[in-house]
Amino acid sequence: MDWIERLNKAMEYLEEHMTEEISYEKAARIACCSAYHFQRMFAYMANVPLSEYIRRRRMSLAAEDLQSSDEKIVDIALKYGYASPTAFNRAFQGVHGVAPSLVKKGNVSVKAYPPISFTITIKGAVGLDYRIEEKKAFRVIGVCSPLQAEVEKNFAVVPQLWQQAGSDGSLFKLAGMMDGEPKGILGVSACNDEEEWKYLICVSSTLPLPEGWEEYLVEAYTWAVFTGTGSCPQAIQQLEQRIVTEWLPASGYEYADGPDIEVYLTPDMQNSSFEVWIPINRKRQ
Repeated sequence: MDWIERLNKAMEYLEEHMTEEISYEKAARIACCSAYHFQRMFAYMANVPLSEYIRRRRMSLAAEDLQSSDEKIVDIALKYGYASPTAFNRAFQGVHGVAPSLVKKGNVSVKAYPPISFTITIKGAVGLDYRIEEKKAFRVIGVCSPLQAEVEKNFAVVPQLWQQAGSDGSLFKLAGMMDGEPKGILGVSACNDEEEWKYLICVSSTLPLPEGWEEYLVEAYTWAVFTGTGSCPQAIQQLEQRIVTEWLPASGYEYADGPDIEVYLTPDMQNSSFEVWIPINRKRQ
């Protein structure tokens, strides 16, 4: 089963459990990747966060139930995981722009969000510069922030950590403690399925750990390393999206359960040179 097939099998799992608690971890196992990478791949390919897609699908199904069944609104709310009618009403109006009670009465327009399925699309008119690199385990040290299990909930966390590291002198201190490879200030998303998720702004270093900082061991992996330039974070996010939607499906590789690494090679974030390291395995047959 190829990568797109596994991804669509994961989508089938989501669809079959819209009226139950959905496990991101189980969906990711079906797609043969970590929960972190599954959410990232989905968001880049579907242009919507996974949690928002699930909310839209549930509210789309709820609208169908309101129009075609005699179920009470409170029962439909419970069916789609809302113990509070107020929370259901808020979620429903957020998707459809009208209250469930008005839909129940009829003659009201609602939005339909059909299930998503993925296909290979021919892209790649603009080249991607990359190399495959085998690297032994290496230690990083730096400042750290915990991450939540839903990727989109961390959109504010990472920029705040970078802002704090710049204002309190941590970035300057990090640059002076770098003595290993890869060279540069690193952004490490340590989000495998075996430990609590966290994001580190760090450097590769063998020096003693300063008070208040954290260390993390990046295990040995095969890495696909992509290079880019531009204004960050927008340029690096665009590169990551191209990796997932253009390179990965046709590469013969898939995500390994390891951290993503951003390597910032220059200090000017408005005119930055950077690398994106993703851990990879050969695709399973």
